[in-house]
Amino acid sequence: MAINVLAQDLQIIRQKADSANLPTKLKEYLYQWIDRVSRTAELTGFSSEFESLSKYSDWVTRIPWGKYVRDNLNLPHIKQTLDSHHYGVEKVKQTVLDYMAVLNLKQTKTPNSLVHIPPMLFVGLQGIGKTTMARSIAEALGRPYVRIALGALGTTLELRGSPKSEIDSEPGQIVKAIIKAGVMNPIIVLDEMDKVSGELGKRSDMMASLLEILDPEQNTAFRDHYIDSFMDISNVLFICTANNIGPISAALLDRLEVVRFSSYTDQEKVMIGKNYIFPKILAASGIDANKLEIADDVWETIVRPLGFDAGIRQLERNMLYLGRKTARILLDNPDTKVGSKRWPPERFGRIASRLVEVGYGVIVIGAKSDHDLVETVIRVANNVKVIGASDEFD
Repeated sequence: MAINVLAQDLQIIRQKADSANLPTKLKEYLYQWIDRVSRTAELTGFSSEFESLSKYSDWVTRIPWGKYVRDNLNLPHIKQTLDSHHYGVEKVKQTVLDYMAVLNLKQTKTPNSLVHIPPMLFVGLQGIGKTTMARSIAEALGRPYVRIALGALGTTLELRGSPKSEIDSEPGQIVKAIIKAGVMNPIIVLDEMDKVSGELGKRSDMMASLLEILDPEQNTAFRDHYIDSFMDISNVLFICTANNIGPISAALLDRLEVVRFSSYTDQEKVMIGKNYIFPKILAASGIDANKLEIADDVWETIVRPLGFDAGIRQLERNMLYLGRKTARILLDNPDTKVGSKRWPPERFGRIASRLVEVGYGVIVIGAKSDHDLVETVIRVANNVKVIGASDEFD
């Protein structure tokens, strides 16, 4: 009985191998393994290799061998997509469009061939849109997007898998990303490349593995330790991100196209806040657009409440905070329309970080400094709350 069940399971594995578009040598290797397990089961009634075979066949047949998605290299479409998600960063967008123009010409001359995009490294301070730019490029090209976080990775097995002879072995993150994408040419973001393990030996090993993965001369024959078969990952568009290039090896940098992101100016942040973040905050907070208005002279305080920030994450946090407070006010006053304006600086003393009830008139959010207490103000009927201001008044 047990032999019959095992034979049925082996037949299922063989059918999966038949239907998968496996490389010839890998398919032959899998058939030989199936035959060996089958013979052992017939002689002994059991095979200790079955679990390993079943697990391995499941992984290799899930890889989308030979499946590719064709890029949409229409430049007006790509520009429109990038502009719809990103304000400013014109140099970065122009660099991306330059690459896509070259690929467009190549695809025009050889319509049936796949185009190869060199691996790129986005460098800049945190919060300035490196990862979201990569996601926008994926949307513009029509490729699946997968992100791999490299922060604190200390072993190459995370990227290249562990040998299948080891206990609990499995493929590395590169193969898993391709399986998740469902095609052999996704966009894979290697995030925070400069934050891999700080130990010198481990960092050197990681840089060497990344070199094999990213180098166009080597990644046509990438070998995952678990799959143990050559894979052509040269059609994958790798986009790496880093806050600085200091920890990255010179050999690896030589293979990457470095694209630098500059900090946003206050004027750019105001436009991003108005046109990109504010609509998202309204939707995330469940607030109707006609229930909250922010005056133009208030945006400066929202953008820079307590100092300079290179990216827009603090701006997003400020606006999320404003949205939550507004949502609570609207629940207490359903028919109220919330507005905003500046409040005279002489009204407040030193900055406090707690909620203060003060009487009649306004809601105050944030303060700049002890010397310049120009506040963001929301007026709601006769209900007054002061947030982030002092409980001492002049």
